[in-house]
Amino acid sequence: MSIDRHHWDTLRAPEFLEGKTASDIAIVPIGSTEQHGPHLPVMVDSRLVAEVAARAATITTGNARVLVTPVLWVSMAEHHMVFPGTLTLDFDTFRSVLRCLVKSLQVQGFRRILLLNGHGGNIAALSIIVDQLTKELGVPLMTATYWNVSASEFGNILEGQRNLLHACEAETSMIMALHPEFVDVEAALTVHAPVGGFGEVRGAHRSRTMVEISPSGVVGSPSLASPEKGQALLDAAARALAERLSDDTWWGNSEPVTR
Repeated sequence: MSIDRHHWDTLRAPEFLEGKTASDIAIVPIGSTEQHGPHLPVMVDSRLVAEVAARAATITTGNARVLVTPVLWVSMAEHHMVFPGTLTLDFDTFRSVLRCLVKSLQVQGFRRILLLNGHGGNIAALSIIVDQLTKELGVPLMTATYWNVSASEFGNILEGQRNLLHACEAETSMIMALHPEFVDVEAALTVHAPVGGFGEVRGAHRSRTMVEISPSGVVGSPSLASPEKGQALLDAAARALAERLSDDTWWGNSEPVTR
């Protein structure tokens, strides 16, 4: 018997059938490999979304098992390509990869599938992809971005911003809690960064590179980060997500979709 019952990649094939129920949940964490300013590594989004998913899986209540697949470490990061270290997919490839993963989970018998997002550049794309794949494959899908699920909790913890931004107080704190050896604290204290700039431009959307939003590649207040704050943020995100995973009404109709 495996010690870890939630990480997909630690299980042996027969163990996937042990205690299997129709309400089992599969979480696909979706991260990114992209610049995070002068003080954080490019793995931030992938590492954090995988951590939140794993923590939530262990505290979700009910009879259903929650399995967390390996993180998808590359996604929609074209706007960060002006900075070194960034890797990206185009939309069609991103959609195709997710379609293959969802079909695989569908064949494995999962009817509750969550594409858990950890990168702001994926939000619009994932909404479209979930709508399309739900209709095409007849499988009910969910997508959620972990810091939006825990927005009120994050707002109570953060001091210099209302929610997660980019390479900011929140992300820097969480990486400090998990991997302090990867944080350049001096750079975090001195980096110049706006505390806003995402979203619409005077009521309209236009494509912008990250350097147009922030020359440093940072948005937010990394100087306010601390490992204690990071642990509080990770725990809050996990609790908020687990509460929703445990709620049957959050999933809506988990029967096959016909249209």
